[in-house]
Amino acid sequence: MKKIYFVISVLAAFALSSCNSNDDILNSSSNGAEITISSDPDCCSAEEALAVENFLHTVKPIDGLSLEIGGLYRIDVYSRTGTLHTGYNDLYFVGTKLSTGNFIKFVDITNLRPLMLMTKMNMQHSTPVSGEVTFLDTKLAAVKHGWVSFVMSSSDGGSWTLAYDAEVLNETGTLEAADISVSALSDGQNWLKSFKVGDDAYYLSLVNPTDWKTGTNRITAYVSKKNTPVTTPYVLAAEQFTIDIDPRMPDMGNHSSPGNEPLILQADGSYQGTINLTMTGLWRIFLTVKDAQGNVVAGGDIDTSTLYWDVTI
Repeated sequence: MKKIYFVISVLAAFALSSCNSNDDILNSSSNGAEITISSDPDCCSAEEALAVENFLHTVKPIDGLSLEIGGLYRIDVYSRTGTLHTGYNDLYFVGTKLSTGNFIKFVDITNLRPLMLMTKMNMQHSTPVSGEVTFLDTKLAAVKHGWVSFVMSSSDGGSWTLAYDAEVLNETGTLEAADISVSALSDGQNWLKSFKVGDDAYYLSLVNPTDWKTGTNRITAYVSKKNTPVTTPYVLAAEQFTIDIDPRMPDMGNHSSPGNEPLILQADGSYQGTINLTMTGLWRIFLTVKDAQGNVVAGGDIDTSTLYWDVTI
């Protein structure tokens, strides 16, 4: 295997490194970064390193979740704001080589383990998590993406920890039960709801509705099944559902909107549909869950149902 270093000097002497089989010097016209190439083992191409650096300008690190492995590598964990909240949260994992600061593609993150200790009740429980942590996209192979959907916020009555396992170039490490703070969403935002089918409990996690605008939006959600024991993370449900959506504006006479399409299970395990929001304000999105045979198993009548998400745009 050919071993190559890329050192990226960005204006104020900031350095990055990565590896490629190319021995040229590249320049980024977008930000003036000069990429110098020399020998090294383990990283991404110069173009990929620049893509990662640009991506990291859009997120912030979460305190307390970094992990050093064997004195050689470090994993840092990011979210959009550097904080965590109830409901769905994207998590981004980036590995670097401590000796050079190079971004490393060959990182595996497994066994996300969020856990809440309910101090007053002397019990513990987990919460929904992504099925696996995978690369964000082909241009950002050094960024691994997963998610956690927290069922409740931190409080005097309960506190959260998060653990995960990592492997970098055959070196392994574990972050053990790091304390994290999970805040409540603001009024008019409620992105996680549960329903039961028989003795089984399920959670509906709405993905990033703050990205929505007035008009037609793609709506994405996940359905997770509560595990036994409850301290085990709640993974994606194996059962297939269809989820009808009925958005209403409770502050505007409870009027609806046309052109909505149900959430349908996709190959990646998500549920996707279409929602049309005709104006800004509070939208209460009523949900009707149907099983694979088309039977209604949860939700339905908007006059009595409590199965809805609240989104304010």
